[in-house]
Amino acid sequence: MPSNKLARTNDDIQLVMSKLLREIKDPRVNQGMISVTRVETTGDMCYCKVWLSVMGLQNEKEFKKGLKSASGWIRRELGNSLKLRNTPEPVFELDHSIEYGAHINEIINELNISHDEDEE
Repeated sequence: MPSNKLARTNDDIQLVMSKLLREIKDPRVNQGMISVTRVETTGDMCYCKVWLSVMGLQNEKEFKKGLKSASGWIRRELGNSLKLRNTPEPVFELDHSIEYGAHINEIINELNISHDEDEE
């Protein structure tokens, strides 16, 4: 369970990270709508794991390469925005939960379930 200060830092990083990802000019990163779903920072503030959900992702490998090449710029901008003693190094992970939920929703909508008025 993260401490209260660490939880606030995670929230701040998530907010700033969502703004920074929109500013990246690399076409490998701009493949779709990017959402930062969760951030977890280590206790020593060396690393922060950032989970991203991307709707409309064409090439996952290229997306990760683009993020890795922009991670230095992201870390610098994160440090300038948050004024932390140690700026954590971002580690990016893809979160497929939103896409999975949309897929399940499509399956449910395709089912032809008739509702009997007697049951209500």
